[in-house]
Amino acid sequence: MNIPSKILENAVEQIASLPGIGKKTALRLSLSLLKRSQNEINVFSKAIIELKSELKLCKHCYNLSDKEECAICANPSRNRQLICVVEDIRDVMAIESTGQFKGLYHVMGGIISPMDGIGPNDLKIKELIERLKNENIREIILALSTTMEGDTTAFYLSKKLAQFDIDLTTIARGVSIGDELEYIDEVTLGRSILHRLPYKNSFSNMQ
Repeated sequence: MNIPSKILENAVEQIASLPGIGKKTALRLSLSLLKRSQNEINVFSKAIIELKSELKLCKHCYNLSDKEECAICANPSRNRQLICVVEDIRDVMAIESTGQFKGLYHVMGGIISPMDGIGPNDLKIKELIERLKNENIREIILALSTTMEGDTTAFYLSKKLAQFDIDLTTIARGVSIGDELEYIDEVTLGRSILHRLPYKNSFSNMQ
C-alpha cells in the first residue's frame, strides 16, 4: 500500500494494530478522522486516553467501572447471596442484556489455558474464595464458555469451592458445546441462566 505521508502511515499502522482491522480499513478510518474538526478529534482522543488512564476494576467483582465499585455491586436491589462467575467483562454484558440475572458477578479475568500460559494463579480465584469467606453467599453459578478450557476451569473451581456450604450450579447445556457466552443470543443465554443445573449433575453428564 503506497501511502504518501509518514504521519498518515503511522496512523494507519496504529489503527491496523487493533484486532479485526486490516490496512485498508485502517486507511479508510484514518482518512475519515482527517475530515473531522479539531474539536471532534480532541474529544475522540480524550475518550481513548481516559479508557486507559481512568477506567478501573471494581474492588468487589473485578468488572470494569468508572469508580471503585461498579454500578452492579452498588445496586442495593441485586441478590447479594448469588454470584455468577464469568470469564471477562464481555460475558457480564452478555448476561446483563438478557435481563434474567439479578445477582452479582465475579470476573475471573480469563480461563485456565496451558497453551496460552494461563494457570489458576493468573485468575481471580483467590479473590473469589475470599468473597465466600467474608460474604453471605448461598449460590455460585459457573457461567463459563462451554469449551475445553472453560470446562477445565469449572472443574478446578468446583474442587476449590467444595469446602464451602453453597449451591454450585452451571448454566444449562442449551448453550452448545464450544460456545463462548458473548456470541450466544440473548434468549438462549437467558434460558440457560434460568434453568441452571447443579454443577455435579452437569459434569456427570459430560462423562
